[in-house]
Amino acid sequence: MDIGWCRPLEDAALLRGIGYDYIEVPLAEQGLEDAATCRASTAALRQSPLPTAAFNYFFPRDLRIVGPQIDRVRLDAYLSRAAELLATAKARIAVMGSAWARNVPEDFERARAEAQILAALDLIADRLEGTGCTLVIEPLCRRESNIINSVAEAVVYARKIGRPQIRVLADFFHMDEEKEPFETLSDNRDWLAHVHLADTGRRHPGSGAYDYDGFFGVLKAIDYRGMISAECGVGDPEADMRASLAFLRGHWPKATQRI
Repeated sequence: MDIGWCRPLEDAALLRGIGYDYIEVPLAEQGLEDAATCRASTAALRQSPLPTAAFNYFFPRDLRIVGPQIDRVRLDAYLSRAAELLATAKARIAVMGSAWARNVPEDFERARAEAQILAALDLIADRLEGTGCTLVIEPLCRRESNIINSVAEAVVYARKIGRPQIRVLADFFHMDEEKEPFETLSDNRDWLAHVHLADTGRRHPGSGAYDYDGFFGVLKAIDYRGMISAECGVGDPEADMRASLAFLRGHWPKATQRI
């Protein structure tokens, strides 16, 4: 099991020293819409001391894919540069959470919003073809997003696209917030391509009371072979990262398969 952490690229050396397998970097912070910044980011990613195997924070906060006013020219240009950068970084996964981009405006037709999300996903699939990178749709809890709140709902979108570039993420924190049963992982095993981890209070794995035995047990039972990234808050970053890695490396082998 490859284990990573969602952090800025500057922390790659620290994570490597602790023993993580990769770093999950925020895509929107790479300055894709400014040529000079994008070149600098690309150069930095090439020099990363740890594989940049995954990217989160897919869209900038002012770029919408749902709503009455979508800048399709800007969206297409952004996705083209994103695909180039992801290919250069040899990324395997890009995470589309980005509630700010996909939330449905008040009084906006739900069916139209769903169609817009599908159109964006189809365009992303076009751009990612041949890059070696898969986009995973991240379900977010209702406190953060008013659409795509469960693994099962995300799979509905992925099925409608029906292309290998689009799959689904399971986030332990959001599943816990929405009380989504672990069985949804087995029910949708063919669509699961990435996992995010946290613990009670959205703290680092191993610091709280989340049922890692049950969660890991189902992942083992479905023969999950993807990566897992911690996406959570930390108090003392280095100490918490070390503690979480020890917890995860020790806990995975002991988890009993469950369906």
